[in-house]
Amino acid sequence: MALFIASLNSGSNGNCYYIGNEHDAVLVDAGISCRETERRMLRIGLSMKKVRAIFVSHEHSDHINGITVLSKKYDLPVYITPATLQSSGLHLAHHLPVSFTAYQPVMIGEIAVSAFPKFHDAAHAHSFILEYKGVKISVLTDIGAACENVKKNFSQCHAAFLEANYDEEMLEKGRYPYHLKRRIRGGLGHLSNSQALEIFINYRSPNLSHLLLSHLSKDNNNPELVREIFNQHANGTEIIVASRYQESAVYHINGAPLAEQQHIATQGEQLQYSLF
Repeated sequence: MALFIASLNSGSNGNCYYIGNEHDAVLVDAGISCRETERRMLRIGLSMKKVRAIFVSHEHSDHINGITVLSKKYDLPVYITPATLQSSGLHLAHHLPVSFTAYQPVMIGEIAVSAFPKFHDAAHAHSFILEYKGVKISVLTDIGAACENVKKNFSQCHAAFLEANYDEEMLEKGRYPYHLKRRIRGGLGHLSNSQALEIFINYRSPNLSHLLLSHLSKDNNNPELVREIFNQHANGTEIIVASRYQESAVYHINGAPLAEQQHIATQGEQLQYSLF
C-alpha cells in the first residue's frame, strides 16, 4: 500500500511529475523532451514500462512540450479536456487523446486520478489528486489563488506537489515588466511563497509526510529561502524543493501516520549508528 512519487522537472522550463505504485504509473504533464524524461527516470530507477498515461493540467508549453513524442513512442493515452486540446496545438494520433471530466475519477490500474478546476489563465485548467488504497497525492501548481478545491484536496493528502512560484519582494523589485508582474500575482497566475505557506499551515493533513515545493521562478524566487521558510513550520513533514534543472529523488508514500513514520526513521538512525 504505497505510491512512489518524483519530480522530473519543475519550473517554467518544463514540468513533469511521476506518481505510481508497484505496477502502474502516470505522468502529470510532460513539459520536457521525451529523451530527457527517459534519462531522468533511468537515473532514479523508474521505468517508462510502468507509465500508462499522461494527464494534462493545461496547454501552456512548459507542461506539454514532450507529449507528442512521448505519447507516440510509448502509445500512451493523453488525458486532456477538449478545450485544452484545441488550445494546445498538439498533434496526436487520433486514438491517443482521452477526455476527462472534473470530479469523475479515471482508473489507471488501481490508481484513481481525479481532476478539479483551478484558477489559471488557460483554456480549461485543472489540478489532480491521485489515490491508491487510501494513499493520496495532489499536484497543485499553476494556481492563481487557493480556491476551496485546492484547500479541500490538499487537506486530504499524504504528499503534495505545491506551487511556491515567487517571493513577493523579489517580484516587485525584479526586472519583469509591469504587465507580467500583474499577470503572475493577479489571481490567475501563480502562488507566492506566502500564499503557499498559508495553505501548508492552515490546511495540511496531520499525515502529510512529504511536501514538494514546485514551479519556483528562476528570477523571482530562491530555493534556499523557500526551504528555510517552510522548514520553520514543517512539524515532521519532509520539505523538498523541486528543481528546474534536475530530477528529485523517488519518495515512498505509504500513508502511515506521521508519528509512526518518525518513529521508524528514528529507529533506522539508531540502527545505522550502531553499525559504526
